[in-house]
Amino acid sequence: MEEKNIRLTTAEISALWTTYIKCSALNCFYTHFLTYLKDEGIKFIIEESLQTNVEIMSKIKSFFISEEFPVPKGFTDRDIDTTAPPLYTDLFALSFVYRGGQVTSGHYTTIVGAVARKDVYDLFEEALTKSLSLYKQSLQLMLEKGIYDRPPKMNYPHSIEYISEQPSLLESWLGETRPLNALELSELFFVIERNCIGIILLKGFIQVSKDIEVKNYLKKGKKLSEKQITTFNQVLIKDDSFPTYPVSMEVTDSNVAPFSEKLMLFFIASSNSVGLSTLCHAITMSTRKDLAVHYTLFVTEIMKYGADGLKLLVERGWMEQPPQQKSRGDLCE
Repeated sequence: MEEKNIRLTTAEISALWTTYIKCSALNCFYTHFLTYLKDEGIKFIIEESLQTNVEIMSKIKSFFISEEFPVPKGFTDRDIDTTAPPLYTDLFALSFVYRGGQVTSGHYTTIVGAVARKDVYDLFEEALTKSLSLYKQSLQLMLEKGIYDRPPKMNYPHSIEYISEQPSLLESWLGETRPLNALELSELFFVIERNCIGIILLKGFIQVSKDIEVKNYLKKGKKLSEKQITTFNQVLIKDDSFPTYPVSMEVTDSNVAPFSEKLMLFFIASSNSVGLSTLCHAITMSTRKDLAVHYTLFVTEIMKYGADGLKLLVERGWMEQPPQQKSRGDLCE
């Protein structure tokens, strides 16, 4: 049997469906940025990002049509107002692509390890390659403009050492008294960086949202991000390490929403899964007890916050149903 005639697996359906939805949401942001960007370097990267997503969505749509599978609606021109004034500065648009590159590269990396049909694999392999290229371009441009805050540096060790099995030393290693190691410092930096970029995004959303329930939800998200930044910076200060603060990438004074309430709520609610995976990864890379406690508590808070967002999306009729198979009871009727 030719591989193209093999039915899509649930992993492949999930990969195609979620990617289509996410690309459609990101395209609304790229389109808004392009209505006002003046910096040619940033504008080029945004244009490339938008074009890449449009091509990916077109190919995914072709897959669904050929499989006689419903094409998801996602987000459309109705979710963006191209006449709205700029909500963010040019530099934030660049940081948005940078952060988006981190997320989408991880998304596509996971997918290529889960799909098997050659045409589907080829699609996501190409998407991963393009995503990495755009991320590299955004990273280099951030470095050139001086808005990339590098992770902490440390003195190099002089020799290889092994952890002693003596109970007192082992307790010191797993406790709170030893200095942070390179793995832990790196994870702390990226958790703080992610929340700093998130706060700027949320400030803009809160500023233009007219829906009281959505606005309150966004405000809770901002407080949660601020709490993480404060908590983990205190860990760094206590360890005699320098705290990390965001480079100023300002929100404008516009109060006209360029995005629909549905898009803003969806984007923040769905971002919680990224926050959870980041913190869960940080837990596996950290052995100090205080860090494990902080990460675990925030995982619980983010899960509750994410559930509240999904509930609000469902109540508003804004949550598109992921593909489901009929229950056995329905098939037997």
